[in-house]
Amino acid sequence: MKRIANAVRPRLARAGAAAGPRIARLTRALHLPRPRPVKTWQYTAGAATAGLALAAGVVTAAGPWDADGQRTAERDRAAALERTGGTDHGRSAAVGEPRPAPSAGPVLVGLDGRTSAVGTKEAPPRGKPFSAVLAPLLGVSALGGTHAAAVVDVASGERLYGTDAGKALTPASTTKIATAVAALSALGPDHRFTTRAALEPDTGELVLVGGGDPTLTARKNTDGWAGLRDLAANTAQALHKRGIRKVTLSYDTTLYSGPALHPIGVNDNLAPVSALIADEGRTDGSSSGPAPRVSDPAKDAATKFAGFLKDAGITSTPPGPSEASTRAQTLASVSSPPLSDVVERMLTNSDNDIAEALARQTALTSGEPGSFDGGAKAISARLTKLGLPMSGASFHDGSGLDRDDRLTPDLLTALLVTAGDPGRPGLRPVLTGLPVAGFTGTLADRYTDSAAGVVRAKTGTLTGVNTLAGTVVDADGRLLAFAFMASGTTDPLQAESALDRTATALAGCGCS
Repeated sequence: MKRIANAVRPRLARAGAAAGPRIARLTRALHLPRPRPVKTWQYTAGAATAGLALAAGVVTAAGPWDADGQRTAERDRAAALERTGGTDHGRSAAVGEPRPAPSAGPVLVGLDGRTSAVGTKEAPPRGKPFSAVLAPLLGVSALGGTHAAAVVDVASGERLYGTDAGKALTPASTTKIATAVAALSALGPDHRFTTRAALEPDTGELVLVGGGDPTLTARKNTDGWAGLRDLAANTAQALHKRGIRKVTLSYDTTLYSGPALHPIGVNDNLAPVSALIADEGRTDGSSSGPAPRVSDPAKDAATKFAGFLKDAGITSTPPGPSEASTRAQTLASVSSPPLSDVVERMLTNSDNDIAEALARQTALTSGEPGSFDGGAKAISARLTKLGLPMSGASFHDGSGLDRDDRLTPDLLTALLVTAGDPGRPGLRPVLTGLPVAGFTGTLADRYTDSAAGVVRAKTGTLTGVNTLAGTVVDADGRLLAFAFMASGTTDPLQAESALDRTATALAGCGCS
C-alpha cells in the first residue's frame, strides 16, 4: 500500500497544483467566505482521514485482491508467465503434442553491466556457421592433440555442429551425467535412501544397518540431509521404552559387494565405497572437494553413532561388523532427501562419493551386484534401454575417476537432450543440477568476466584430460546442449580457459 501511495503521490501533487488557480477564481466569483484558520489537531486529523480515503481508493483501483493479499492481476500474470516457458524455435506444435523443454533466459546479465547476457568484448557472431565460430576455438594448442565436440538443439534434437562427435574419449567427471540419468531412470526422482537401527530379538544386539545413503551426516546442522545424531536419539528413546540401557552394537554393510577401494587406490577424491558412511568419511570438516578420508567409513560412522547413544543414556560395546537378520526389529530410521536432490548435489559439486553410491544403487535395482562392475554394467544397460547412442561407450565406474571410461560427444549431448525431454520430467534434475557459470559448484570460480550465469555445465578434469558438457541459451533463445572433450592437454588451467571461451562464444552466437 505504501509503494502504491508513493507511486501516485507525484501525480496527485501535479493535479492539485494545476487545479489551485481555478479553485481560487471560483471562490472569488461565488463570494465564498474565507476559511477560518485550522488548528493543528484539526489539520492532522483531516490529513489522516484524507490519506486513508486516498489509500483505500488507490487500493480499490489497483485490485481486485485475493484473500491472501496478492492482487488478482499480479497472480494471473505470474501464472501466465509460468505457462509461457519454452519455445518451439520456429516449429509449430500440434494440438496435444508435448511442448519442448523450457528455454529459460540467462540467470543474470553479463558482469560487465551490459544489457546482453554475455559480456564479450566483440559483437556476437550472428549469422555465422557454427563451424566458423567453434572450430578455431577448439583447435587451439591448449586443448591438446585430440578433441571432439557436438552441439545439439534441445527442443528439436537436431545436431547443429559436430567434429568427431562419435569419437570415444576419456570423459572424466562428465561421466556423472550418465550416472545421473541411469540412476533417475532406474530409481525415480522421489527415491530415498534409508539408514536404520534394528534390534535382534534373541540376542539383544543393536545393528546399525547401512542403506547406501552417501549424504548421511554426523554434524549437528544437517542442512536437510539425514542425521546420524537424530537416528541415535530416536534409537535411544526406543531402547529406554524397553528398559534397555546397554547394548552390543554392530554395523551391517552387506548391501554392497566387491572391492570398496576404487582402482585409483587411496585418494583424497573418494572414500572407500560403503553402504554405511557419514560425511563421506571426511576428516577435515569439509563437505565437498578433495579431503583426507578415513580408511573404514562404516566403523567410523558406527563409532560416532555409539558416542551419540552414550550422550542419550545408552552405553554400548565397541562396534563390529555383522549382518542384521530378517527378524531384527527396526527401532528408528532416517532417510535422505529425494534422489532428485541427491543428483543435483552430485552434479553441482562433482561429488565422486555420491556418484559411486548411485552407480551401486542403480546396479541393485537392475539385478546386478552392488559393486564397481555391477554399477558400470547397470549404467550401460539403462542408457541402452533409453535408446541413447552407445557406440564406443565404456563404463568402469560411476564417477569418471577411472581413465578407462569412454564416452562420445554424441552420447553426452543425447543425455542432456533426454533430460530435457518434456515427456521425461523425472530426469530434469540432470539439467537443474549442472553448475552455473560464475556462481555454483565447480564453475563458481570460472567465467568471472564472460557468460556468468548463462552457461550451465558439468566439468571433467584428469591429468591430460579436460571436458565440459552442459546447456546454454544462445542469442536466438535456443536451448543448446553441448559437449567439448579434449585429450593430451598439458596445462589444465589453459585448457579450462579454452573450453570456457568456446562455451561463451556459443552463448553469444546466433549461428546458423
